[in-house]
Amino acid sequence: MTSSTFINGARFILLFLLQIFVFKRLSLGWEGYIYINVLIYPLFILLLPLRTPKPAILGLAFLMGLCIDWFYDSPGIHASASVFTAFMRPYVLYWYTPREGYNVNYSPTKKRMGLSWFAKYAATLLAMHIFWYFSVEAFTFFYLLDILTKTVFTLVLSTLVTLMIMLIFNPVD
Repeated sequence: MTSSTFINGARFILLFLLQIFVFKRLSLGWEGYIYINVLIYPLFILLLPLRTPKPAILGLAFLMGLCIDWFYDSPGIHASASVFTAFMRPYVLYWYTPREGYNVNYSPTKKRMGLSWFAKYAATLLAMHIFWYFSVEAFTFFYLLDILTKTVFTLVLSTLVTLMIMLIFNPVD
């Protein structure tokens, strides 16, 4: 077992436990509707090494989403959003390719790519993840205003928490 496999396995477990035991309790709202959630588990997908094969990324994202769904009592919503995020990851990485390119032996972390690059990368993928999540949850675009409102509030808080986690723990791989 390589160190990268161990690190990503530990990251999977840690983000899963943080999501279900800490951030699940931080759902906020008003007038009986929950508008703000903190979703940090997509960070696992964002930090997978660049050389990870796409089927493996999709499978790991599905597994993470299913684990979260099990504790949130949401039938496949998190799994769907996680697989969508994993599917979109290569395209977002392509959009933000630095001039000198990527070193495929590493993960796209704040330490390797810089805070500005990582913030754009994380915010873009989190926005896609969260919009997909709330769209599947509503299952109709009749509630588009609610979907967009929830997406914006959740995106801001989730991105801030994700960046704080990256600043505190500063992972290399």
